[in-house]
Amino acid sequence: MSDLNRGIMKFKGADSPLAIALSATLILGGIVALILWALQSAYSLS
Repeated sequence: MSDLNRGIMKFKGADSPLAIALSATLILGGIVALILWALQSAYSLS
């Protein structure tokens, strides 16, 4: 059992490349969206 298959991610395939890529995309996309929203709010960009 790999270390990534423990803790919260206690399901088979939790450490598969597809699951890691999907979660990384969601997390990074959320961060980018928050940064763009903050810049738009602060500087009134169009």
